[in-house]
Amino acid sequence: MAEFQNIIIIDSPVYDNHDTGGGTHPETPERVRAIRERLNSGPLASFLKWVEPRPAARKWLMAVHDESYLFRFEEAVLAGQTWLGHQDNQICFDSFDSAVMAAGAGLAGVDLLEKGAEKLVFCPVRPPGHHAERAMALGFCFLNNIAIAADYWQRVYDRQRIFILDFDAHHGNGIQAAFETSAAIFYASIHEHPTYSFPGSGYAEERGLDGGRGATLNIPLPPGAGDDMVLEAVKEKIGPALENFRPEALIIAAGFDAHEQDDMSGLDYSTILYSRLGGWIRKWAGQFCGGRVLSILEGGYNPQALALSVESYLAGLAYDKM
Repeated sequence: MAEFQNIIIIDSPVYDNHDTGGGTHPETPERVRAIRERLNSGPLASFLKWVEPRPAARKWLMAVHDESYLFRFEEAVLAGQTWLGHQDNQICFDSFDSAVMAAGAGLAGVDLLEKGAEKLVFCPVRPPGHHAERAMALGFCFLNNIAIAADYWQRVYDRQRIFILDFDAHHGNGIQAAFETSAAIFYASIHEHPTYSFPGSGYAEERGLDGGRGATLNIPLPPGAGDDMVLEAVKEKIGPALENFRPEALIIAAGFDAHEQDDMSGLDYSTILYSRLGGWIRKWAGQFCGGRVLSILEGGYNPQALALSVESYLAGLAYDKM
């Protein structure tokens, strides 16, 4: 017997207000609109519960970002600037509010996982977050949604061992930097090799610093890598890392820009691979975390491929083989 678990989708129209200027910029509102349309019209629709987030309180942002940086971000949007730090990081008047709401989605997701009956939460947020560092916007990212959620989960619910898995095509330098001295938060990333890919970090030799040595696992893949190499890494490296760490909570930095139709990387993943990743994550969550999984959107810049990949991932995550 098999059945689908219900999934909470934490979404807000505020995400659409983050205007990156149109033209050739890849991080557009069409990304989340395509996800909404596909999920609402596809076979998972009856298993989804849509919830709106709340803005992240300032104190949770400041656990991960310098207050001076937050002020600089706010001042930039209020002054009508069109980018922050680098021209890749396009902003508009509403960008700060959109980013704060995106960070708040993870906090709302943690609360629902801890207090409700549902075990699966997906947050299709924008702007993304895993490149944002403590005082620097980078790679379309302004606030580090994953790091903010992990810190919140520790502080509010005392989940002391948190495992973050990042399968975006690009290394999450901001997440790694936030926790690389901590033994309590394990960061694992499968990504295109930094020799060929932005942001140039995520070498296999980067294993954490000081007390956090050994709680970082980077798995860089060569350009052209496809499903087989990913699944081998999952089985041979990610699985054993989880067995050794035995987390109490599991957060997924769910990026879909390694898809074969997405030109933001040289990786070559199929749509069905994301379903298989979802199945592995469901297994690990059941084994270690009471079935609870918080997934937060990162990359994915071909809207059609992104929407289909998200659907595939959620189907694999929710399909409970009994």
